[in-house]
Amino acid sequence: MTVFLELGQRPDEPGPPIHGAKIYPAEVAARLAADAGTVIARYPQSRSALLPLLHLVQSEDGCLTPAGIAFCAKQLGLTDAEVTAVATFYSMYRRTPTGEYLVGVCTNTLCAIMGGDAILEALEDHLGVNAGQTTEDGKVTLEHVECNAACDYAPVVMVNWEFFDNQTPSSARDLVDGLRDGKPPMPTRGAPLCNFKETARVLAGLPDPQAAAAQTPTGDATLAGLRIAKERGMEAPAADAATDSHSGPDDEKVATEATKDQAAPAPSADVPAQPNEPETDPDATESKT
Repeated sequence: MTVFLELGQRPDEPGPPIHGAKIYPAEVAARLAADAGTVIARYPQSRSALLPLLHLVQSEDGCLTPAGIAFCAKQLGLTDAEVTAVATFYSMYRRTPTGEYLVGVCTNTLCAIMGGDAILEALEDHLGVNAGQTTEDGKVTLEHVECNAACDYAPVVMVNWEFFDNQTPSSARDLVDGLRDGKPPMPTRGAPLCNFKETARVLAGLPDPQAAAAQTPTGDATLAGLRIAKERGMEAPAADAATDSHSGPDDEKVATEATKDQAAPAPSADVPAQPNEPETDPDATESKT
């Protein structure tokens, strides 16, 4: 008897199942195996390389496929089910084909207050797709994200996980137009844009050295706290310094000193209990008159 199990999330979880090719052609499997060997060698336990290997197979397919799941399982000595359980937990592993550029609009609290919702709505109207969908030309997949970890530049849009800061509906429309016209703009900070599959390869730990060297400096707002700390002569404690949250008096010693001359509270009953006392006499109750 043959039992077919479709890989994917539990039935009560949202999102599509994992579809696509079941196995890789021999030449693709060999090429990926060579890259996987480089990644796995960095970890004392091979299974620790699962997350980067999932990015590696995503760089081949543009999303997760049964072939990619099976490849990771084989390389790491895991079952397909074990790999799928991890892959479907993280939103960065895509379950549907992704466009050349994954455009994420932050709609979390600060970005929303600063206009993130308006930007998402403008892009949905401009591109003719809803969040989670891809344009007909396959260039842009639009999504909303909960946080881009860039609140100091809200509202923020990310393209293949590179930052475009302080956006407006107008600038966001110009941004996606440039992507679709083959003229991707330079991110506000970080590395130059590459397509989604190339980005997945970088996340697998196999970056392009030239792109890495072309990264722009960290933004001024991000460094504001560090700058103020230096101006005020503040510095982190030495590595071997005590890790207590404060350097004041010991709380336990202070409490002991404050109560050392106080009488101990009297017990409410004898210990051990004596017979024929209210605490032990079943007939002695407060309601008894």
